Amino acid sequence: MAKLLYFGIGSLDGYVSDENGRFDWAEPDHEVHAAANEVARPIGTYLYGRRMYDVMSFWASSEAESDPEPVMQDYTRIWRAAEKVVFSTTLAEASTDRTRIERSFDARSIAELKRTAAADISIGGAHLAAQAIAAGLVDEYIFFAYPVVVGGGTPFFPRAVHLDLDLVDVHRFGNGAISMRYRSLHTHQH
Repeated sequence: MAKLLYFGIGSLDGYVSDENGRFDWAEPDHEVHAAANEVARPIGTYLYGRRMYDVMSFWASSEAESDPEPVMQDYTRIWRAAEKVVFSTTLAEASTDRTRIERSFDARSIAELKRTAAADISIGGAHLAAQAIAAGLVDEYIFFAYPVVVGGGTPFFPRAVHLDLDLVDVHRFGNGAISMRYRSLHTHQH
């Protein structure tokens, strides 16, 4: 059975974007990007909300393909090789290869995907992930926390949920960021 991983990069106080929707303060340097590539490498399918898909579709661009940095070229290959499912009520068609659109999040179909997928699955976008977390579908949480406090915005973890987690791995990067990987033990709704 495949695992569902929720991965994000954000602030030390747990936000993936600030109150203005910005996240440039957490742009990965070479070392962090290489570590993120290793998180992404075994992923067979990405589940995205519309906004996250809009951001991530950069990796299908010629600009991404022509980036001279090996770490960027590596991620471009990783991202393009994976299947993508975009959950959107308004997106008419996908702008990237290996991508399908679903109109609504269905916990049963995600559970079936986990049961049948040959490789692990990741979910991206805090609002979409909140639905998977509420349904008890997320198996691991991977958060790269940057040494910045933004005071508000879009939280990595949804409100009104209690998660019991087991720390699997932690790593400190040269730029002061920390990656934390947790395995889910239990999910409780408030």
